[in-house]
Parts: sequence; C-alpha cells; structure tokens
Amino acid sequence: QVQLVESGGGLVQAGGSLRLSCAASGRTFSRYAMGWFRQAPGKEREFVAAISWGGGSTYSADSVKGRFTISRDNAKNTVYLQMNSLKPEDTAVYYCAAAAAGVPITPYGYPYWGQGTQVTVTS
Repeated sequence: QVQLVESGGGLVQAGGSLRLSCAASGRTFSRYAMGWFRQAPGKEREFVAAISWGGGSTYSADSVKGRFTISRDNAKNTVYLQMNSLKPEDTAVYYCAAAAAGVPITPYGYPYWGQGTQVTVTS
C-alpha cells in the first residue's frame, strides 16, 4: 500500500507556472505507475498525465500537451507535474494517484489517491 500527499497548488495568473509535487510513503514507490488527475467543480475527474514506474514512458491529455510535464524521482519517492502557460480552464483540484499495474489513463485504474491540491488560475 502507498500513501500520497500532494503539494504546490495555489493561485496564479494566466500564463504563469506552478509545480505540483506528490510525496509517497513506503519503500515500493518505484513499483507504481503514477498519474495526475484533476476535477473542476461540477465536472468529472479527468486524466492529466501519467508516468511509468521507471519514468521511461509518459502520457498526457491533449489539453495539456506542450504545457504540462510529468516526471518522477524514485530516490525521493516523489512525482512532479510542471505546469506552464496556465489557463483559467486549468483551474481544478489536482490529485495524484498510484497504480500497481500498467499505466492507466482513467481514474478506475488507480486504487491509491492523495487528498488533492487546489490550483486556481485567474485571467
């Protein structure tokens, strides 16, 4: 089992940047694929980006390609989401999640979730 804690959210103007971090407990972090999802008020949770256990494969939603980058540091048990050129429509609660099998791009593939961190982008 793995426990996840996100940080790095906040308030930023459109065009700005933020870097989210997700710290994982446990010694088996490197065995998990990691994903970032977001959920805006009144909307379903949506996929943002995912990375394989070794970091060799990454996937991102079309809406964030070229702006967001997912990475991980297994020595620090941490996964990151670098968000550049932020837009007001990126406003949401961002969640990190861990999966023991594959690199899912849907929430249903992730049994472990953090509590979320709020990102608000103003115009």
